[in-house]
Order: sequence, then C-alpha cells, then structure tokens
Amino acid sequence: MKVVIPGGTGQVGAVLDRALTAAGHEVVILTRRPVREREVYWDGESAGPWTQEIDGSDVVINLAGRSVSCRYTPDNLRVMMDSRVRSTQAVGRAIAAAARPPRLWLQMSTATIYAHRYDAAHDEATGVIGGAEPGVPGYWGYSVEIAKAWEQAQQQADTPHTRKVALRSAMVMSPDRGGVFDVMSWMVRLGLGGPVAGGAQYVSWIHDDDFVRAVQFLVDRDDISGPVNLAAPAPLPHRAFMRALRAAWRIPVGLPATKGMAELGAFVLRSDTELLLKSRRVVPGRLLDAGFTFDHGEWPDAARDLVGRRRRRQGPVVDAASRPARSGVR
Repeated sequence: MKVVIPGGTGQVGAVLDRALTAAGHEVVILTRRPVREREVYWDGESAGPWTQEIDGSDVVINLAGRSVSCRYTPDNLRVMMDSRVRSTQAVGRAIAAAARPPRLWLQMSTATIYAHRYDAAHDEATGVIGGAEPGVPGYWGYSVEIAKAWEQAQQQADTPHTRKVALRSAMVMSPDRGGVFDVMSWMVRLGLGGPVAGGAQYVSWIHDDDFVRAVQFLVDRDDISGPVNLAAPAPLPHRAFMRALRAAWRIPVGLPATKGMAELGAFVLRSDTELLLKSRRVVPGRLLDAGFTFDHGEWPDAARDLVGRRRRRQGPVVDAASRPARSGVR
C-alpha cells in the first residue's frame, strides 16, 4: 500500500512509519519541516503539491495537530483547535479533489472526548461525551469541544468514495524518547512515581504494538467506519497504573503527589494537570466486537515489555528536541 501520514513526525507517527515501512508499505509523511526522504512539505491548511501524494494513495492516517503537552492557556487551546480542524479540513478537500481517492481515511481523535467518570467505562455505543460534568475545571469542557470539532471536520468532508474512521485513541505507550511512557518512567526512576491526587482517576492506554495492529486491522476490515476506541480493554486507576510501572522498573517506592503538587509540577514541565487528573475510563467495544485481540491487554505485562525494550534500545528513535510529539493523543 501507499500510506500518507499528515503530521507524522511525532511519536505516534514514528511508531506507524517504522511498522508500516518494515511491513513493505510505501509511507509518505506530510510535515512543516521535511528533512528526510519520504517527507513532503505541507502547512496543514493550504493546498499544494502535497495533495498529489494523497491522489492515488491507499490509506491516509491524519495525525496533525498541536501537541497537548503544553500549558492550557486560551491561546494554546485555540491553536489546538485550529490546527486540528484546519488540517482535517485540508485533508478532506484533498481527498475530495483526488482523481483516485484513498479507500480509507483514518483520522486521529482522542479518548478525551468522553466524560470524566469513575463508575463505568465508556465504549462507543454507551459512552458519555464530556463537557458538562459537575465539579471539574471549566476549560476541560473546551478540550471536549476540540475533540468534537476534530471529528466533525472529518464527518463533514465530502468524500463518498473513502471510508472514514475516527481513532479515539488513549495514550500510546512506546519506549521512544519524548513520549508519555518516557516521561512517566523518568518520574518513576526519580522516586516520584506515586499516585497523584489520591490516584482514583482511571488511566486508559494502549501498547504501541497493539496500536499498530489495530490500525492494520481497521485497514483490512472494510465494514468498520465512524468512531473507534483505540485503548486496551483494562483501564485502571492511576495508583495501580503507577504501582505496576514502578514494579516494571524495579523501583520500590514512589512518592505521592497532592493536586497542588501536580499543578506545580505541570507548570514546571509546561504541561497541564488535565492530562493527569481527568479520569479516562475507555474500553475498545467495537474492536472487541469485531474480533480484534490484544497482545498486551493488561498494563503490568505491557509495562514489563516496554521497560525491557527501553533497556535494550540504544539511543532514541525520535529526537525529542527536534521532533516534539504532535499527535494530539491523550
């Protein structure tokens, strides 16, 4: 296949590029800063020569969008919204104008679209879309609005010959430098890998191998369209998640953090506490119903595998200094 990945220079793009290229597919990355072979310039908004890559391709996997690893200021939230919606609209226009449109458009979305809750898991059929939960910071609702607008931009694209799937992805865990697993592991190894704000909030995640396998599964299954949750079937409370990660690293103790301490740490790291404090209890209903099986469905096993790969790996696969993650996966 020829696979085009707009915004494919971040962590998730690197995971997909590596796997799809190894499988023998032709992969083209659309990026604002092309530096390698198979990288083509686009600005994420305007038409240009990059549209020729989409015309005649088999699959488009759009990952474009400003990184969520930032302070959630009004300006940054606006850029998150604009970068996601405009790049999705640009991809839709390119597919609509193609003489030979791709048969499948996989559009990155996020599990953050679901409500903050502890009591029940969200699948695609019964999950509750967030934005109106009581007792949470008001700007969390804007994150949900971003996710909804992101998916709507794909839905509204006039692409009748192209199947469309919105990937409501949880955090993709890979051993690459600069990703969420790297940051969490760094905290654990500093002795700071304890529960945050009590640790009752749920963590949804997916192992990078299962993420790739799920994408390949959706490519092969031409009967699946619309939103699909990409998350392991066993989300777990933050306290248990961090306990398993400490065990994988053989670190016996992790200092807990209060909400205030988390806010201070997020400020220092130029991130936001929503990424830690929102309870994301998401399960892959449609994937399981379609017969997909997870190789790493339980976090303790997944954490041991990721730690082992990280220990064996020599040097970073993604240069975090020059290639910040821009996947928008949360």
